[in-house]
Amino acid sequence: MLQWKKFNEIARLMAILVGFSSILTACQDDKPIYESQSFSIYKDRVEQGAYTAKVHSNTHMTSNYESPLNSISRAVEFKYSLNKQDNDLPINVNRRIVIRPENGVFVTPISTFGVNNADTTSVDDVNDLLEPKTKVVFRLDLRDVLASFEEKGYYEDRSGERVMKRDFNGVYIAGGVPPLSWDFENFGDYQQMKDPDGDGIYEISYEFNVFNPDRHVAEAWKLKSDISEYPQFSSDIPLLNALYAMALEEAKADSEKDGTWRTGQKWGGVWTRDVSYSTILGVGMIDPTRSLTSLRKKVRGGRIVQDTGSGGAWPVSSDRVVWTLAAWEVYKIMGDDAWLKEAYDIISKSVEDDWKIVYDPMTGLMRGESSFLDWRKQTYPRWMDNVDIYSSKNLGTNAAHYEVYQILQQMAALLGDNEKLLVYKQRAESLKLAINKHLWQPQSGYYGQYLYGRGADVLSPKSETLGEAFTVLFDVADHQKSESVISKMPVVAYGAPCVYPQIPSIRPYHNNGIWPFVQAFYNQAAAKVGNEKALNAGLASIYRAAALFLTNKENMVADNGDFVTALNSSEMLWSISGNLSMIYKVFFGVDINAQGILSFHPVVPESYQGKKSLTNLKLRKATVDITMEGFGRHISEMYVNGKRVDNKLDLNESKHYKVKIVLDNKGFGEGQDVNMVANKFQLEMPQNVRCESGKIYWDRVEGATGYLVYNDGKCLSTVPTDEKAPSFSFDLPKSDGLTHSYSIIAKGGDDLLNSYMSSPILYSSHPTNEQTILLRSYAKDKQVSIPNVDKNMVELSVAGVNNVVMVPIRTKRGKHYQFYVNYANGNGPWNTDNKCAIRSVYVDGVYVDPLVMPQRGVNEWGSIGHSNIISFTAKGSKTMIKICLEKENRNMNIQVNQALVKDMKVFEVE
Repeated sequence: MLQWKKFNEIARLMAILVGFSSILTACQDDKPIYESQSFSIYKDRVEQGAYTAKVHSNTHMTSNYESPLNSISRAVEFKYSLNKQDNDLPINVNRRIVIRPENGVFVTPISTFGVNNADTTSVDDVNDLLEPKTKVVFRLDLRDVLASFEEKGYYEDRSGERVMKRDFNGVYIAGGVPPLSWDFENFGDYQQMKDPDGDGIYEISYEFNVFNPDRHVAEAWKLKSDISEYPQFSSDIPLLNALYAMALEEAKADSEKDGTWRTGQKWGGVWTRDVSYSTILGVGMIDPTRSLTSLRKKVRGGRIVQDTGSGGAWPVSSDRVVWTLAAWEVYKIMGDDAWLKEAYDIISKSVEDDWKIVYDPMTGLMRGESSFLDWRKQTYPRWMDNVDIYSSKNLGTNAAHYEVYQILQQMAALLGDNEKLLVYKQRAESLKLAINKHLWQPQSGYYGQYLYGRGADVLSPKSETLGEAFTVLFDVADHQKSESVISKMPVVAYGAPCVYPQIPSIRPYHNNGIWPFVQAFYNQAAAKVGNEKALNAGLASIYRAAALFLTNKENMVADNGDFVTALNSSEMLWSISGNLSMIYKVFFGVDINAQGILSFHPVVPESYQGKKSLTNLKLRKATVDITMEGFGRHISEMYVNGKRVDNKLDLNESKHYKVKIVLDNKGFGEGQDVNMVANKFQLEMPQNVRCESGKIYWDRVEGATGYLVYNDGKCLSTVPTDEKAPSFSFDLPKSDGLTHSYSIIAKGGDDLLNSYMSSPILYSSHPTNEQTILLRSYAKDKQVSIPNVDKNMVELSVAGVNNVVMVPIRTKRGKHYQFYVNYANGNGPWNTDNKCAIRSVYVDGVYVDPLVMPQRGVNEWGSIGHSNIISFTAKGSKTMIKICLEKENRNMNIQVNQALVKDMKVFEVE
């Protein structure tokens, strides 16, 4: 009996211990995977303040997330616009009304275009909100503009830009509350104001605070599609399992009947950079055939298509070459030799055009717009037009071009093209040196955003996340620089922003935005250098957004992580791919080389430790099933079909590999860091900058601690601030008879918060050596096909019109000169289409550069702009400039490559 009592006592104690152990295990399981002041990631949920996304099973999630912008204030900011341009009030100055409707309707006072009458009434944005379905009638007096059209033939805004009467195509309204938008360049008919009675008073009406499904997330996600055809993933972290299944289902939704990838729920069709980045990240793994078909859709005339971007696409935008990275990914996965030859031919032709038109021999860098950051005002100063963007040299775009030449070397080696291999090797080495020479910032520990300017370049010190990640992933940066980039590049609470710091007063999109596909490349870079802190923050960024929004949105706000931005879509292909890539490229570290040998380089932070499996992975002829356990970035043991092996599998054999990976359960090492910062905004640019009588003048910038005067791309002097002074001036150096480029930068308390430089001014106190040459005098064909344009214009067209124009100029032997051409191109809008005009320029028979003349507006042939600036050194007292059409000048349209040119401005420089 005593023995039985003792047994019961022991059993009771054991039960208590087991219960305590269960509680302890449960507590450990509920420990956050990632925790910050803004949000927390758990194995089965995401928490952000009052909002929770909950995983109920691997195929079911719910979320109660609400966008903070669903509560609309009575105070609404807006602007008017002529011809879809920001020309009503000064940059970053908006109109404001406080809407207090009567019987559901509010009629604004009549405003005059160009004159601000902002309502300054204070509003409680939390408690005093706009009533649902409020009708607002906006009224605008345009009579001063119309009178100017009649008297002068144009209207000139505050910045000196003119809208010609012949080009006037409407007055529009912009704003920050739907249905209004700040996207001037994409206005539609619903934003155009009307004057039905012809009295010069234009009107338009909208309903505000109407339910908009784009501002709400679904309450639940349940898997409805059959995704068994794709690689299957499972782990002991339910959140990862559910998000992976959701990504596969959304990828299936983006699978079109014609065998291509759809860009996103809102965006049909195949876009070059979208499908390329998506293929590289993840969807190439799940459906390489569909990726290949999509890539073929983006080839025309045997060359890669640059289908989106500013001012007529290529060469203003020059990141079409990322197609190469995707084509290479498809080849490595499929091992299709016919595709290798096809892709190599397409890429080879494309890069030869780029080398002549995009390559800048002065710096050794490639010119053109930031890759994917193709909304001009979002990541460039307002004064930069499409010519200025073409002339800039961006980090991400250059890193992509470098990787293209690395890939071309491997392709050439496989195909036995040894002659081109050496050329590609030389170009790659040259680009790598130039990137590190011109864009590396030792004081910051990461690369600058881009070189920009007119006549002389200045480096923007802002970080650019896609480019920073590429320098690490593509080995542009050495090991020391790579570690520095990841640990020192600014990261905000919700992830790595596209750029940092932000431009003020611009609605979130690229600016003040985080894009999951960019975050995915950053995460891969963090994994490569073994920075566990940075990787944990990056994984949390992707998983938080996908879980709370219950879809893979294209972007989110850097300030607060919300999904309501200037433009957004669910089921975005490259965001889906970014999610998939965390499984394929980070956790499992799948890596296939050119010969079809598979190896694994898994990187699993300790907080994501446990068992994981990836099955039905079809690569070349093989099928691979993988199980993995533990954490760390080094493999302790690896087995294939039960046998211990080294880290190599031949995918060219028709085999079913069952792989088991055991990680070493060791940390990533010491010295890791991530530069978590508050999301800050740089200063506004100085306005009203002008050079007169040997001085440069500018207006005061709010918050500036001083001003930097730049001369030919170098800081000439610092001017202290004076809070009482409305404007400032600085005495320029004594005239040397040459033309110099001058600009002003407003200093912030932190140098990183300095403004962009103001629009550079080409100025000489004694411009006696400057020449203005009417090109009509040297053109063979005098007829112009565009009616009612400046009589001094002459046409350049692929239809055999002035295919060669010879222009003689006066020069001094051994002196340096620059010139540009004033032109018009009304063949398309500022922000898209494909009709940028391009010509080759020869100086005394030697090719020097292209002449690039992007579109300036639909049918806006009265809008005169400047071409890129071309530099040369004179060989004698007379120099012959030849402007001609060559095969490398073909644009993306091919059929329309037209501009009207007026005169050539030639000036001597230092």
